[in-house]
Amino acid sequence: MSELISNIATGVWTPVLFLLIFGGLFFLIYSRFAQYKYFKHTIDILRGKFNNPNDPGQINAYEALSTALASTVGMGNIAGVAAAISIGGPGALFWMWVTAFVGMSTNFFTSTLSVMFRGKDSAGTIQGGPMYVIREALGKKWYPLAVLFSLCAMIGCLPIFQANQLTQVIIDIGVNSESLKASSFTLLGFEISTLKFTIGTILMIISGIVIIGGIQRIGKWAGKMVPLMIILYFLTVISIILINASEVPRYLWMVITDAFAANHYHGNPALGGVVGGLIVAGVRRASFSNEAGIGTAPMALGASKSTEPIREGLVSMISPAIDTLLVCTLTALAILVTGVWQTSEANGVTLTATAFESSLGNTGKILLLICAFFFAITSLFSYSYYGNKAMSFLAGVKAGKYYDYFYLTTIVLGAILSMQDVMNIIDVAYALMAFPTMISGFILAPKVMTEARSYFIRMKQEGKL
Repeated sequence: MSELISNIATGVWTPVLFLLIFGGLFFLIYSRFAQYKYFKHTIDILRGKFNNPNDPGQINAYEALSTALASTVGMGNIAGVAAAISIGGPGALFWMWVTAFVGMSTNFFTSTLSVMFRGKDSAGTIQGGPMYVIREALGKKWYPLAVLFSLCAMIGCLPIFQANQLTQVIIDIGVNSESLKASSFTLLGFEISTLKFTIGTILMIISGIVIIGGIQRIGKWAGKMVPLMIILYFLTVISIILINASEVPRYLWMVITDAFAANHYHGNPALGGVVGGLIVAGVRRASFSNEAGIGTAPMALGASKSTEPIREGLVSMISPAIDTLLVCTLTALAILVTGVWQTSEANGVTLTATAFESSLGNTGKILLLICAFFFAITSLFSYSYYGNKAMSFLAGVKAGKYYDYFYLTTIVLGAILSMQDVMNIIDVAYALMAFPTMISGFILAPKVMTEARSYFIRMKQEGKL
């Protein structure tokens, strides 16, 4: 069964790879790099310079970005990057960079659309996201795409990967008793680790306290926790890099050269060879991590209090940059410069933990445990919002509340499942989410550029650029 799931995931991701990379390049060229020219303006938006509490929406731009980052900057940055390096070697990071760079442009278009074409849910609350864009802008004949996106989001945004890897890092770093690790019980004929079940239950309770409060509470928690967790992780990894500074230039060069040679790729060939397999590995992990083109960021930014869609598109661009170009790069460099990617048989979060310990000893392991906890727990908060929103679109707001309870129970399920099956199941759902998001983006791209030209002209006339 595991092999079947893996083959399905690989088969689905091959066309999605082209869709995300070439789609992102299309958005990049079609916009003529316009959105990249206004970085300072984007920072002003995040600082709240243009906030208006009377604008339609539920949270401000900073909270919306924090919610998006809470899901993207998660265990994918710690475990997913490690998985990419263990399979593809240094070259995998290069293709993650490419995916992030074009993904910034993709996010600009898709998140702008999520505010331009917002709709109302069954309770009359204004909502945004690819499914509302399709319903409001493309009409009934495209509605099946909205349904496909929502169904896949309900699966793809389940917390099983985050819960699985957080549980693993807690056990690897925080539990020394072998007897406790080995303890188990039988349920419905399955042998279940007592320790993993207990950790999963605790995570479910913590998450439930925030999730039941809705997007406002999720946004406030994310706004407080995301900056702190990124800064702590940044300082920790910078320490590891400084300790191994002599190795950094060699590995940065290897990231580029190995991207086209695939000398350290250990997976199956794709797209006609091992380099193709390496590209698939890098794009899959980057897309799982930063989610550009998948449609989650537009759902978060669609909740922003705003009457200017371009502002939310600009803010959304920051997400792939922080997630992949910063946090994923830091993780990859920590794994590479310490050499554990060649000397350890570990995979996923365990490999990252080995890298931290090799340079910082037990302190490194403890710091990784703290970072991993906050990365994962904030992801557990925000993913619930996406799944709830998808269910509410299909079956009404009342059904969305029931999804929250289902979501919380899958945290426990994720804690006791095997990592590989979890990653492949999520990968398949994520891949399918990309089709409605990107197709609607292509069709409506001219409307985004018309809005962008109007916005930037007005801002210049008003002296705000």
